[in-house]
Amino acid sequence: MSFTQYKPVKTRVQRSELAVPGSNPQMFEKALNSEVDFIFLDLEDAVAPNDKVTARENIIKALKEMPWRERGKTMSVRINGLDTHWMYRDVVDVVEQAGEHLDTILIPKVGVPGDVYMVEAMVAQIREAKAIPNEIGLEALIETTLGMANVEAIAAARNLEALHFGVADFSASRRSRTVVIGGLNPDYPGDQWHAAIDRMVTACRAYGLRAIDGPFGDFSSPEDYVKAAKRAAVLGCEGKWAIHPSQIALANDVFSPPPAEVDRARRVLVALDEAAAQGKGAASLDGRLIDAASARMAQNIVMVADAIAEKSKANAKAA
Repeated sequence: MSFTQYKPVKTRVQRSELAVPGSNPQMFEKALNSEVDFIFLDLEDAVAPNDKVTARENIIKALKEMPWRERGKTMSVRINGLDTHWMYRDVVDVVEQAGEHLDTILIPKVGVPGDVYMVEAMVAQIREAKAIPNEIGLEALIETTLGMANVEAIAAARNLEALHFGVADFSASRRSRTVVIGGLNPDYPGDQWHAAIDRMVTACRAYGLRAIDGPFGDFSSPEDYVKAAKRAAVLGCEGKWAIHPSQIALANDVFSPPPAEVDRARRVLVALDEAAAQGKGAASLDGRLIDAASARMAQNIVMVADAIAEKSKANAKAA
């Protein structure tokens, strides 16, 4: 193990993340009452240009007046891109007026580390000026070829908590042929998103960030959504977007370790503790060799299971 290590920046349960357009406030109540872990109120792609200002006002009002945290929701706002004139007012107005109710800001189409730095500097200055006590984390969407080409440098940016894979804009950016957002093209012999997600996840884990898979457009096909979520989970993502409420339960299920897996992980840790007490560095469990690497994998599973259990307990108390 290298002496240089980056510990997890921030641990959050983020199995499911619901996208809610800021221009559609009638959806806010449904999101609040859903079983989703994470919500981002959207000011970017889901909002038409003429509705940007109204959407911003809707989001500020909702953050201030609705009991998101009491219902166990982690709240984020997706601002407009740095190449638009809406972005600066998104940050200034939302953070100044509702920053104490905000957990993270999702920055779209991040291409270079400086994009994150700009938002970080603005948020830090507003928090100081307005004496906002809570930290506001930053999350970056990797959805352009420039962003993917610089993903390792972006992952090393300060105050960043997570990277998200934005498959739709990434497809457009590199002119990929696709049949549905996040779906597989039958002309490709495999998963054409594997390499991109794998590279993003590796960058995330190197620098202690969470890795989140983005949208799957065909919400009429839960089977294909689950397949996409499972592929992302195998590569190391810890959650996936839901663009429709029907996808929330699917994501929560896929990204929750199965009870049998959690039980075996706990038994791995017990067996290795017992082996260590006898001066051994390895042990046998269920006919298989386990060692220090097995312990690290088991600890990952147990950590996720414990975080989910703690969140469920907190939500039950709030209810």
